Amino acid sequence: MQKDIMINLYTTMLKIRFFEEKMIELFRKGELPGWLHTYIGQEAVAAGVCANLTDKDYITSTHRGHGHYIAKGGQLRKIAAELFAKETGCCKGRGGSMHIADTSIGILSANGIVGGGIPIATGAAFGCDYLKEDRIVVAFFGDGASDNGVFHESLNIASIWNLPIIYLCENNLYAMSNPMKSHTKLQNIADRAKAYGMPGIIIDGMDAAAVYEAIKKVVNDVRNKKGPVLVEAKTYRFCGHADGDVEAYRTKEEVCQWSEKDPIKNIEDKLTREESLKQSALETIKKEVVAEIEDAVDFAQKSPEPSREESMLYVFS
Repeated sequence: MQKDIMINLYTTMLKIRFFEEKMIELFRKGELPGWLHTYIGQEAVAAGVCANLTDKDYITSTHRGHGHYIAKGGQLRKIAAELFAKETGCCKGRGGSMHIADTSIGILSANGIVGGGIPIATGAAFGCDYLKEDRIVVAFFGDGASDNGVFHESLNIASIWNLPIIYLCENNLYAMSNPMKSHTKLQNIADRAKAYGMPGIIIDGMDAAAVYEAIKKVVNDVRNKKGPVLVEAKTYRFCGHADGDVEAYRTKEEVCQWSEKDPIKNIEDKLTREESLKQSALETIKKEVVAEIEDAVDFAQKSPEPSREESMLYVFS
């Protein structure tokens, strides 16, 4: 893999990790409204997938969508302001943490409903195909969403119509607090692709380089009208389902074992070992990312709240 691609993946992952850590800090101070579902631990998936997409390509996201927004090229100032419920946010403060959207870069929306983005992404893929647009769609969702009816209906119709879509399951082993073994007898979500006559691929979601290379081929195939693909990224969230989760459903030992596979440490090792990047260079990148996040938070804190007079704007019913 080219050195500049590795550095870009690393930078994106740092932006996601440091942003999420900063949001946890602010949320616990009571500065952010609503709930906070962080993407810490899963950064390699969003970074590796979105690095293969263009602004024209569409994605749908989940309640854990900050990482997807950042990886797709979203502005840190806009997402910070959105979490603060400010007028300068990417959804003008109306969407909040779980409903982030930015159609200018192809983000159709995050979704608070488990599996809610899957049929939306399928519809977008139909639109791309019908209009003969040079776009593909990626639907991000978790392992629990693959039990929903809309998952099966969407994969079935996408297969029949040969739609340009990648169904990207981020299997972090838990559907909220339910371990995967409690909601399916399958060991691999990707095996469900067989029922719909499409490829099912498993990738290491803790290795950004592996994700990038695998998705590069998948994206190329989908762009070339070879039909939909189901990809399962084996990954793990280091934090609870949402901030404040006591995590009684898993052991500290399990979390520690997965933490040893930290995707950021993984790519740092690759950069220093394979690309001979010095530690000082890594520290410089980190400082630049921290400064960008501090700027975004400062921008959000100083931004105006939506006015009372305009509170009904963008409301459809």
